[in-house]
Amino acid sequence: MPNKPYHPPQDILDKYADVLVNFALGSVDPMTGVKRKRGIKKGETVMVQASESAKPLYAAVLKAVWKAGGHAIGRYAPDNEPWFKFDRTFFEHAEDHQLDFFPESYFKGMVEQADHLVVIMSETDKQSLLGIDPEKIMRRGVAYKPFMEWRNEKENKGKFTWTLALYGTPAAAKEAQLSEKDYWQQIIQACFIDKKDPIAEWQKVYKQIETYRKKLDALQIEKVHVLGPDADLWITIGEKRAWSHGGGRNIPSFEIFTSPDWRGTDGWIRFNQPLFRYGNLITGIELEFKNGKVIKAKAKKGEKVLRHMIASPNADKVGEFSLTDKRFSRITKFMAETLFDENMGGPHGNTHIALGNAYHNCYKGNPAKVSKKEWKRLGYNDSPVHTDIVSTSPRTVTAYFKKGGQKIIYQDGEFTL
Repeated sequence: MPNKPYHPPQDILDKYADVLVNFALGSVDPMTGVKRKRGIKKGETVMVQASESAKPLYAAVLKAVWKAGGHAIGRYAPDNEPWFKFDRTFFEHAEDHQLDFFPESYFKGMVEQADHLVVIMSETDKQSLLGIDPEKIMRRGVAYKPFMEWRNEKENKGKFTWTLALYGTPAAAKEAQLSEKDYWQQIIQACFIDKKDPIAEWQKVYKQIETYRKKLDALQIEKVHVLGPDADLWITIGEKRAWSHGGGRNIPSFEIFTSPDWRGTDGWIRFNQPLFRYGNLITGIELEFKNGKVIKAKAKKGEKVLRHMIASPNADKVGEFSLTDKRFSRITKFMAETLFDENMGGPHGNTHIALGNAYHNCYKGNPAKVSKKEWKRLGYNDSPVHTDIVSTSPRTVTAYFKKGGQKIIYQDGEFTL
């Protein structure tokens, strides 16, 4: 008989759930100016999304919501099984009208009803869509774009918060080439769940990260030059840009990022970390940009999927530029999951870009008052795709200022501010 999946002790799960519900949710981005206590308020509604393999954490999150006086709406899905892979079976049989179907009333009502969202990721087959026509997968993503737009609109008004979390599975541990216990140990230490008071630890580290975010904002950077053995890339930061950090939107999150003006990206960049996307593994990614657009895209494995992804509307443009300081991150291993890999520390820190949609919380002002026409004028990319691609190799990032002059802001995996 196969070994049973490893599940961490209940006290660990309860601490994890406490961080998600009473710290991550309710977090407000620094630029909104909205003040509120972290965590959910009595009477607020939380959507909790998970699949069968994450049932122990799903149950702990529901309990944490109820203990905090909130209401929970569950979105509980079956796992992919060897005898029936739900996502793969859909794409194998779906016709065009099924790929384009979007249950508008259902998701509209869900966004209107919910104040918060917790998504627990727990994949049981990291390559379940291997061999499926990538065009079908991208078409499905375009159909669901309104759901993301409605959430963003509500979030911009300060009326909606969300967080992502990871539940370790045998499949994920196998892809990361770790034992299940070692995989879970990375989750536990990355989220400070091994500490007596994880929330206090998060408050302390975010206070430190916030000092660097403020320093970056104060520099009034016009553009940055990313240079290293696998990069020679120029990125224009853009007008009315702010730097932001996870703030709880992801647990864990140690990065500081912005959404640059996509029109000012030029040069080339390679990525040493694998990307699991759309049920496929993509490795050895290399991109070349000219006038803001990807003009060349290569990969050692999964290049067809990469090219189809880039062919999605505006997915050939940069929506995010991010830096992680190795002094904050407790992630030391490759996890085969972007949520963790984009926040890895390691000897050289972590730099990554995302192709596709930009973050409106990187606007210096009130995003709720910005029209679609203004977002476009400012160079904030609009796309149904947002794909983070990560490198942990040595990088030096030099800022060039609007009033002249330059300064190295990131080197040897650390901010130099």
